[in-house]
Amino acid sequence: MNPALFRPPLGATLRMILVACTSLVVSACGGGGGASSGSSSSTTQSVGLSAAAALGEKIFKDTSLSLNGNQACASCHVAERGHAGPLQFVGPNTDIPTEPGSDGVSVGGRMSPSIRYLVFNKPFRFEDGTAATGTPTGGFFWDGRAASLSDQGKAPFLNPKEMANADVATVITKLAAATYASEFKALYGQAIFDNPDAAFERVALALQAFEKESPEFARFSSKYDAFLRGQTGLSGSELRGLALFNSSIKGNCAACHPSAIGKDGSFPLFTDFSYDALGVPRNWKVATDPTQFDLGLCDNGTDAINALDASTKAALCGKFKVPSLRNAGLRKAFFHNGRFTSLTDVVTFYAQRDIDPDQFYLDANGQPDVKFNDLPLAYRGNVNTTEGPYNRGPGDSPALNAAEIADVVNFLCTLTDGWSGSDLACQR
Repeated sequence: MNPALFRPPLGATLRMILVACTSLVVSACGGGGGASSGSSSSTTQSVGLSAAAALGEKIFKDTSLSLNGNQACASCHVAERGHAGPLQFVGPNTDIPTEPGSDGVSVGGRMSPSIRYLVFNKPFRFEDGTAATGTPTGGFFWDGRAASLSDQGKAPFLNPKEMANADVATVITKLAAATYASEFKALYGQAIFDNPDAAFERVALALQAFEKESPEFARFSSKYDAFLRGQTGLSGSELRGLALFNSSIKGNCAACHPSAIGKDGSFPLFTDFSYDALGVPRNWKVATDPTQFDLGLCDNGTDAINALDASTKAALCGKFKVPSLRNAGLRKAFFHNGRFTSLTDVVTFYAQRDIDPDQFYLDANGQPDVKFNDLPLAYRGNVNTTEGPYNRGPGDSPALNAAEIADVVNFLCTLTDGWSGSDLACQR
């Protein structure tokens, strides 16, 4: 059964109706490389997983498959961080969101995104229209360049900023020496290592099977999930935060991070897998060259994007994937470039970006810089300035005041998997 399809009891459904009404009332009142992980040597298949998925788990945790044997998939997708980046401290720049790749030199400029709940994602497409009129949706990575979980799983092995292998053959040579190589051959054929490309495809499919089958990637076990099932209540602050989150004239978060149970009974993923240009400030600790910019979706190199005419393609520059907010309270850095390091800072940025930009947009020396300084001038017009809470200007009141920001953050802290009756740690 689809793990998202938890149908709540009638009491929970009534509770959702009351929450929706509360939202209206409040509105009316104005109310990715990281630390290394040990190589897996276990030959015991994980309970409930297919043979392919069990192999995928071992591959996911195996540091020996990197250039210098010091990095695995699990290094950049840490379970304790909701399978997002670990935010390790590197040299003097203590807020760099990634460690060097396995080569010890190359450093990535993007935060490793959470890979939880990606099983519900789909390949990239323009939803409800053409490239000129539809909403870009789906795809994997911050820029949508991979079409599936298996395609996403291949890339880090060969990325110099991650596992840094020279080619596919190098990866498969390392795999052939792994403690579980005999299991790989038993499943895929005794001669599988003779064909590196075929073996690499099986590696990717095994990783995909692990992410699809393991419940740790789609647990639906947060306090909010328990609330939707009618098993617990939310505090007053958390309820206010939910209402503010949903309100189109307050936080308006639910516009891209849906919070309600679906018509089919599926629980919310807190992402619609779309893309948005938010004008996130430049993180000078990872983007030290003032002439280089991360353009996101328009620069992902896929046939779907490269085939667009120049103006349609340019309109996608600066857009990045809308991440799920589930387990956001476990993360140590936020947005694609890791610019903010707490939920309070993130929500404050949303609420105050346009009324007080000088507090966010700084140059390399920490002095006020031009607005939307992590995009070239030609693409700054792509930034979302029409939807709330961005539809404001200097001198206007923010969509959320400090108390309301705290309420939204408290609600976001209810989205952490593993709740069992007591509040979990949250990166407020």
